[in-house]
Amino acid sequence: MAVDLGNLGRVAATSALAAAALQTATAVVALRDGRRDYADPVWGPGLAAVAVGSAVVGTGDARRRWALAAVASAWAVRLGRLTYGRVRDSDEEDPRYTEFLQGDGTATVVAKVFVTQGLAQVLVSAPLQVAAASALPRTARRWLLPVGLAVMVGGAVVEATADRQKAAFMERDRDERPDVLDTGLWAWSRHPNYFGDSCVWWGAWIASAASAPAGWTLPAPVAMTYLLTYATGARRTERRMQERPAYQDYQRRVAFFVPRPPKRA
Repeated sequence: MAVDLGNLGRVAATSALAAAALQTATAVVALRDGRRDYADPVWGPGLAAVAVGSAVVGTGDARRRWALAAVASAWAVRLGRLTYGRVRDSDEEDPRYTEFLQGDGTATVVAKVFVTQGLAQVLVSAPLQVAAASALPRTARRWLLPVGLAVMVGGAVVEATADRQKAAFMERDRDERPDVLDTGLWAWSRHPNYFGDSCVWWGAWIASAASAPAGWTLPAPVAMTYLLTYATGARRTERRMQERPAYQDYQRRVAFFVPRPPKRA
């Protein structure tokens, strides 16, 4: 078998400990300050911690495990800075958290936010963990590694570009700003940032699946895509925006998630 099961166990334990430590520290500070949305800025860094920890502990192909750790970390640094800035610049908790956790006690908040996020970090990073403990085959399958890394980098670029376009839109004077952002990448997808994010983790799976055992971690990118589209991301945004006539027109013209040329108005 191409995967060292003993080493995989150590990698998985390291990943779980890293996620648990980060979520515990964040929960303590978040509950103290009454800002449950502190969970947002540690999502990316938590995944980066797992990726780097897996690379350090793993004994699989060194070039792959460190390449995956490098791309995941670069993605996480940018996302962490973005989400930290949003939390830092706001004096109030993100309404999503306030609505989601209304009436919940401390134990429920910890379970719904911090325990759930820690488990999600371990699940989503499963391809990186298996890759870190796996040899790279000498067959043509090894070419999945550069393909996967390219998809990861491309997804990160799409996400970063979409976020920059949105930031520039929001910085415009309110009187001069259109009712909806429908230019650039946002003319091809209503959620290009989430699409790019999803591609990062599909790319991680492809790169890892160069070793056959990692192919069984397919639920990881599926789960990430579900989180981005239905659980915490795009669908919630749609519910907040759908009462606006301009957004309803935008929904008719522009694809929900996977980019495609916009329909004519």
